[in-house]
Amino acid sequence: MKLNKRNMFFLGALAGAVVSFPSRRKFDKIRIGNDNMKTLGMIGGTSWHSTIEYYRLLNSTVNERTDGLISPPLLLYSINVDLMRRADWDEINRAYLDISQTLEGDGAEAIVLCANTPHKVYSYVQPKISIPIIHIADATANEAKRLGLNSLGLLGTKPVMSGGFIPERILEVSGINTILPEAERQEDIHNAVVSKLVKGIFDEETRAFFKNEMDLLKDRGADGIILGCTELPMLFDREDYELPMLDTTKLHAEMAVDFILSEIESSTS
Repeated sequence: MKLNKRNMFFLGALAGAVVSFPSRRKFDKIRIGNDNMKTLGMIGGTSWHSTIEYYRLLNSTVNERTDGLISPPLLLYSINVDLMRRADWDEINRAYLDISQTLEGDGAEAIVLCANTPHKVYSYVQPKISIPIIHIADATANEAKRLGLNSLGLLGTKPVMSGGFIPERILEVSGINTILPEAERQEDIHNAVVSKLVKGIFDEETRAFFKNEMDLLKDRGADGIILGCTELPMLFDREDYELPMLDTTKLHAEMAVDFILSEIESSTS
């Protein structure tokens, strides 16, 4: 995959290692500039709807935790989502490695993959770069532990549900097991994601479909639901379901802000 600056928008560790940053806490809002913050690389485009949500959350969360007058230093590389649709994981691995190396070379100090599915490349890419990839499953596992959950139902694309890279990471980090939809349901769930959510279609029919899938997971013992497609949180509000719904987009963005502000918050502790 050939990289060029037209793909890059300037907006503002080792494999298997769990990245941790100073925990969020209440403190007096502080006035800071970009020199005080760490630069975050973002790989988005899968889809652009969720990438916009990541950008909004990163900025709004930094504003909430500082004086509200600044923007964090972000480097965004937005891929063509057709790369993911082709589902050639050798090609996808190479592309994400090239992009990650480009972001690192341009000054990123950590990388966020702005969706659940691309985390399948983590084990391939992380050992080949010297900056951490902030893993979405770590943020999810930490919140599940905080809530005292014991068994998590997982909804997402077929690679997320069947690939093992999200459930295995959650189990490693938290000891919490994940319940997957029955095999015959996974294809329908995947199709709903790619035919509706990735296209920005958030209608009542799709909401009812996913609510039924959550009911099936609850009936099998789930006491929390992982919204493991970064468009799913756009479909539901927190009060829309009786079990806790883990908004992976929001949790991931919060962990990324922990990194961006880590030096500042450490110096004020």
